[in-house]
Amino acid sequence: MQRDVLLILVSSRKESATTVQKILTEWGCLIKTRLGLHEGVLEECSESGLIFIELVGEKEKHAELARKLNLLKGVEAKLVTLSVEV
Repeated sequence: MQRDVLLILVSSRKESATTVQKILTEWGCLIKTRLGLHEGVLEECSESGLIFIELVGEKEKHAELARKLNLLKGVEAKLVTLSVEV
């Protein structure tokens, strides 16, 4: 069994977060699990964040999602495939 995970590092949340959110919403049917992490809260909110996404569906679409995110300034997306023996 294989699992595809997309790791997204957003280095400039104020500039990129809205566009990243829009793209993830457009591709939402591929997203099984999503977890967003960033340091700080309220007035101490950090400018960078990390998003973990577990994907389902076609691998070609996973690669296209990663490609679209990587076109954004301050965003780096890496698609990782993990194999699990059952």
